[in-house]
Amino acid sequence: MSKQIGKYITHHWCRLIRPFTVGITNTTAKKVPPLDVYEPQIPPYREKADEPLKLKKARLLYQSRKRGMLENDLLLASFAARYLENMTAEQVKLYDRLINLPSNDWDIFYWATGVKPTPAEFDNEIMQLLKEHVQNKNRESRIRQPNLYSS
Repeated sequence: MSKQIGKYITHHWCRLIRPFTVGITNTTAKKVPPLDVYEPQIPPYREKADEPLKLKKARLLYQSRKRGMLENDLLLASFAARYLENMTAEQVKLYDRLINLPSNDWDIFYWATGVKPTPAEFDNEIMQLLKEHVQNKNRESRIRQPNLYSS
C-alpha cells in the first residue's frame, strides 16, 4: 500500500511542479560560445627590461622546471641544469624567448624532438643545443628532474 502511495505522490508532485520548472533559463545571461570556437586568451609575453642576468637565469631555471607538461619539464629542466649557468646574456635572451614566446608547449617539444620543423624565429644556436640535448647521445637517465641545488 505504501508503495502505491509513494508512486502516486511522486507522479502528482512531478505533474504539479513541472509548469514551474519548464522554461527556467536565464535568457538575459551572456551566451558562452561552444568550446571548439572559444579559446581562452593567453596574455602576450613581454620581455623584462633591465632584468639582472643572475635574476633572469634564476627565473628561467624555475620556468624550465615548471612547464605544466612532464615531457618538457624533464627536457628543459635537464637542459637548463646543464647549460643555463654558462650561457652568455645573448644566449639567455634567446632561451627566454624560446620557452616563453610560443603559446603551446607541445610546439617546443615537437621542434626539439624534430617531429615538426622549427620556425625561423626560433631556429638558433640555443634550439640546436636543445635538439642535441634531446638526442641524449650519452644515454643519461632523465626520468626525473635534476636536483635544484647540488649537495
